[in-house]
Amino acid sequence: MDRIEFRIAFGKRIEKFRKELGLSYRELAQKCDVDHSNISKIEKGEVDVRISTIQELAKGLQVHPKELFDFEVGWKF
Repeated sequence: MDRIEFRIAFGKRIEKFRKELGLSYRELAQKCDVDHSNISKIEKGEVDVRISTIQELAKGLQVHPKELFDFEVGWKF
């Protein structure tokens, strides 16, 4: 898996949790310290995410940060 594939898989995980909670980008942004336009970019895999942003997203999505990384993708070493 390359960086882009990883970012896309991570972004889909964020989107899944956001939609399960019935939140818009703006509503999630209000629950955490992340701009709504950045949430959209994260979900599309367009940006690298800082650890502090992961922590904020987890808080806003009411999940443990490790839950955001629970996705299956092909790993190449």
